[in-house]
This record gives sequence, C-alpha cells and structure tokens, in this order.
Amino acid sequence: MSATEIQQAGAFSVSYVTAPSKDVAEKIASGLVENRLAACVNIIPGLTSIYRWKGAIEKDNEVLLMIKSPSASLANLTTFVKSLHPYEVCEIISLPIQQGNPDYLQFLMDATAGGKH
Repeated sequence: MSATEIQQAGAFSVSYVTAPSKDVAEKIASGLVENRLAACVNIIPGLTSIYRWKGAIEKDNEVLLMIKSPSASLANLTTFVKSLHPYEVCEIISLPIQQGNPDYLQFLMDATAGGKH
C-alpha cells in the first residue's frame, strides 16, 4: 500500500468487541495480533452493558476490545472473533478511521502486512 493509500480515509478501521472477561479478551486480542488481523488491540475493563436479550433487560459487566486493523481485513477479523467468542451473538462493530497520524497509520500497515513492526 502506498503512502497515499495509507492516508486514504477508510483504509483502516477501529472495531469494538465486548467480551465477558479479561481472559477471553486477551485470548481474542493475542490471536488477532499474532495472525496479523490487527495491529493493536486495547483492552478496556470496567464496562457495564445494559441490553435487551430474548425479551428481558440484561445487565452485565464486560470488557471492551478496541481493535485497529486494515478495513480489508474486517471479514476475516469477524470470522476469527466469532470462532473464539463464547457469546451466541457477539458484538463486532467497525468504524472507518477518517484521519490519523500518518506514522501511526504506517505502523498499522506494517504490523498487519508483515513489515518492520
């Protein structure tokens, strides 16, 4: 990917995944980075999620994964997360990165494409 393509809006995405525990989150995060589906995953503890599930209002303590990856990898990322995730329906939502530090965007590319990182 050229420098211009790396800086193009939407070339990279941030995906959000909730998990029931830090252990599950770390397993998913490690696998994503090891398999170069993500360059970096932040694990944010202390989430409280309130949602409707099968007709009832539920409230759970969860952990949030903030995943940075090439947008072209989102289908594979989703398949990978679903293969490790214990939820029947797991949250995987992605937003395009519209702007960013060019050096960081280059890091994202290198770390997922087998570059110097």
